Amino acid sequence: MAVIDVSGVQAGHYDAGHGVFRRLAYTPLRSPSRRRFHGRERADVRVPPGYQALGLERHTSVLIRAYIRHDLAPLTELTIDTFRPFYEESFRPLVGEAVFAVQHGNWRDDYRKQVAELHAPERHTYVAIAEVEGAIAGYVAWSIDPARKKGEITILAVSDRHRRHHVGTALCEHAFDRMRAVGTEVVEIGTGGDRFHAPARALYEALGCTPYPLTVYFRRL
Repeated sequence: MAVIDVSGVQAGHYDAGHGVFRRLAYTPLRSPSRRRFHGRERADVRVPPGYQALGLERHTSVLIRAYIRHDLAPLTELTIDTFRPFYEESFRPLVGEAVFAVQHGNWRDDYRKQVAELHAPERHTYVAIAEVEGAIAGYVAWSIDPARKKGEITILAVSDRHRRHHVGTALCEHAFDRMRAVGTEVVEIGTGGDRFHAPARALYEALGCTPYPLTVYFRRL
C-alpha cells in the first residue's frame, strides 16, 4: 500500500478508559517524493509535485488529502457506522437504559453536530481524509494548543473494509507530522478501555504512545 499525501495542510474516540500520550520528536523534513515507513521506502509510486508517497503494502494506494465541505455527509455517516457497535453493543448493555439515555441517548445527533465542527483552522482544529480507489477509507481529526505546544487526536475513524491495512496508522502519522510542523511537542489521544476499543489501544501503543489508565463510574440514582 502506498500512501500519497496531498493535504497541503492525527479515536480516537473515547468515553473513558485510557489516555495515551506521545512526545513528538523532531526529525529533518523529508523529500516530498520519497518517504520511509516501517523501514521500507517506496520509490516506485508516481508522485505528482507536492504529493508525498508513503510505502505500507503493495498494490493499494491511499490518498491523504485535506478536508473539503462536501466531505461532511460521508464523514458523519462513517463516524456513526464506526462507533455504533460501541454505543449499542458495549456501552448500552453495560450501564443499562437509564444511564445510557442520560449519557449517550442522542449519540447519533451528538456526532452530527461534532463532525460538522471538527475542521476549523481558525480554531487550530483540522481534519484529513484517507481515500482508497476514490472512496473515503477513514479520517483523522486533531486540534492544537499552540501556547502549550500540545496536540490532541479527537477522532480517528476507519471504515470496516479498510481496517487492518495501516490506514489508521497513516492517518495518525499524518496528523503527527502536521503538529510537528507548527512546533507541537506532545500529542494526547483518548480511547476506551473496553473490548471495542482494543484495536485502537494497540494502534496507539504501536505508534509509541504511553497509556495512562483512567476509570469512570456510572450509577443510577
